[in-house]
Amino acid sequence: MSFEQFGLAPALLVALEKQKFTEPTPVQVQAFPVVTPGSDTYINAETGSGKTLAYLLPLLQLLKCDVRAAQVLILVPTHELAIQIHGVATEMAQHSGMDIRSASLIGGAAIDRQIEKLKKKPQILVGTPGRILELLERGKLKLSELKTLVIEEADRLLGDESLEAVKKVIRACPGRRQLVFVSATEQPKSKEVMEQLSPQLVRLHTDDVIVNPNIEHYYVVVDQRDKADTIRKLVHATKTKKAIVFTHRNETAEDLAARLEHHKVAVVDLHSTHDQEVRKQAMQNFRSGKATVMIASDVAARGLDIPNITHVFNLDIPSKGKDYLHRVGRTGRAGAQGIAVSVLVRPEVRLVKQFERDFGISIREVILREGQMLDVGEEASFQAPSSER
Repeated sequence: MSFEQFGLAPALLVALEKQKFTEPTPVQVQAFPVVTPGSDTYINAETGSGKTLAYLLPLLQLLKCDVRAAQVLILVPTHELAIQIHGVATEMAQHSGMDIRSASLIGGAAIDRQIEKLKKKPQILVGTPGRILELLERGKLKLSELKTLVIEEADRLLGDESLEAVKKVIRACPGRRQLVFVSATEQPKSKEVMEQLSPQLVRLHTDDVIVNPNIEHYYVVVDQRDKADTIRKLVHATKTKKAIVFTHRNETAEDLAARLEHHKVAVVDLHSTHDQEVRKQAMQNFRSGKATVMIASDVAARGLDIPNITHVFNLDIPSKGKDYLHRVGRTGRAGAQGIAVSVLVRPEVRLVKQFERDFGISIREVILREGQMLDVGEEASFQAPSSER
């Protein structure tokens, strides 16, 4: 199927062509005829499948450019995801020439500046629930013309910590509005809440392939005290072009960043304790290529789509399979090859064995020897993937 068959406005087709989007992904094909007529929709598809455009294209098609008021509100759990989605909407507007404005409304940034943005009456708003509520309570944000509320990373935003804030935002919306839930994974709790909020929900699933087949999975076993240094060695052994390293603890991230900087590795730290300006600059440096390694927590990197990630390293392996999928899904996108390597202590090997069983994948043990990563048993080195492939 082609984008032309969607019946998209010519301006949107031009915007897609300029951004080299040649054909829709499966989730976009499924979502367009459901989201367009205004049905409440749940889009459940793997990381990197094109979920943002799956809902944004039909909403842009329906947007009334001459109405200077918020028509689409997209709730997100993190600052970085808000900036990313805002960027996608802005690029579509710019490339199409349509008179559409988008604004990001996130906590940690100057609220007075955001209030000034609202005075320009953007039609698309992307924000975190806390900041959206604050603007509503101050009377600075009006949702009387809102047509669609999108809840990104629904499995997280409909959890215990954010649920009440999300419900308050929903209550502030007009009674007749469309709800669109988006997520790469589904939790029993979020499923139950979605059904309560929208009994007529249309559920779209494209999870036939749970894990991208272009990703190769490995693990290396070391002592706990050697984990950080092993990451450094892996960066050099695999000739990493652009990598994300996932950690659990702030102190671990800071220690690893210092070690990598000492060994002349261009690194940024996106851990959630940093303030918004530091994280924004870190993202810019990583996206532009000034930094080749980004250290991140799950919270900071959730939902991010950064092109040409060649490697994902788990300094601390997650205990849940869904978190492993979120992490490794940062690489191997758009047909490129990707590599995921987890650094484990011996008792953690049971986790990768569980992931193998759950997802039908092979996670092979490797060792580091003389600056190379070698397959245990075969001791055969492999070539690092190229993002151009």
